[in-house]
Amino acid sequence: MPRRGLDRLIRRPLARATLLTTVGVLVAGLSACGGSEAGPKLELSAALPDKPADGTVLRVGDPATQVALETSGLIDDLDIDVEWANVTGGPKTLEAFRADAIDIGSVADIPPLFAHWTGTDVRIVAARETVDPDEHPTYELGIAPGVDVQSIEDLKGKKIAYSPGQAQGALVLNVLREAGLTQDDVEFVEMQSVDDAFSVALASKQVDVAPLGQTLVKTYLAKYEQDGASTIAPGVRDDAWTLYAPTTVLEDADKAAAIKEYVAAWAQAQQWISEHPDEFARAYYVDHEGLSPEDAQYVVDALGQFTVPTSWDDFIARHQITVDTLVKEQDQEPLDVETLYDRRFEKAIAAAVEGS
Repeated sequence: MPRRGLDRLIRRPLARATLLTTVGVLVAGLSACGGSEAGPKLELSAALPDKPADGTVLRVGDPATQVALETSGLIDDLDIDVEWANVTGGPKTLEAFRADAIDIGSVADIPPLFAHWTGTDVRIVAARETVDPDEHPTYELGIAPGVDVQSIEDLKGKKIAYSPGQAQGALVLNVLREAGLTQDDVEFVEMQSVDDAFSVALASKQVDVAPLGQTLVKTYLAKYEQDGASTIAPGVRDDAWTLYAPTTVLEDADKAAAIKEYVAAWAQAQQWISEHPDEFARAYYVDHEGLSPEDAQYVVDALGQFTVPTSWDDFIARHQITVDTLVKEQDQEPLDVETLYDRRFEKAIAAAVEGS
């Protein structure tokens, strides 16, 4: 899938753009920018301030929401200074956190767990799910050309691409559980899911099966379906999406206040995406990500509509099931996942959603 400048910084206190070209330069540039001086110390149990101090800059790795806010005009209502970073995916977001390069990132539900398990203290500050997750899975299981897999039960004996610290890795474990299989029934080929790495691994027969995001499914099938490639539904729910931030950021009163404002705008942006799929497809998938209009339309149709829950109880309960699976299958440290959720922001999002 063609992508443009994954490793660039877009800095727009409202409109300027500065482009950088490599991950190293990105992280160095972001760290150098750094935003404002640290604000007053805020306990994680204290009420969120209403407004950040003048000059506070929130550094955000959330390009899809940036595009939605700009295209919809909702960015005009965002009364904070934002430094946008074109950082996506769990590994790059965590790298940026550890380099003090961004304050908040947009990822699935697995990266916050591995941030915690690998020593970076974080909190989840927003949640999103799909309206009809069974009909609109985030991932499909890509099947290599010539490999016979018609259902998830057919995964037995297959080589499966496995990225343990990413959502795709947790998906594989959940699929095996649903199929009544264990890791001993398959062969894991460990690799990181970055860009089109899983598609390439399938096409080159390094693996028999790999989870593919919807942005990759269409292009994978267009290239290799004539050779016998296919996809199947994963059969498990895979739609959890989050915003998360290091606790050091949330302990800064001004940054916490800025995030309070940002998550409210983020929630409204998710609603706008669902209500304006054609506009979002053009602005994000075509203009920003470089997909063809046909592929962009396929992606938004495949992903369906999103909803932002105003109560996190069910979302957290499903997250705990995933945590327990990872604890069992990866020998991770047991975790009460609710401790990773900063529910002060749940109220801010509820106010934004209910008032919009």
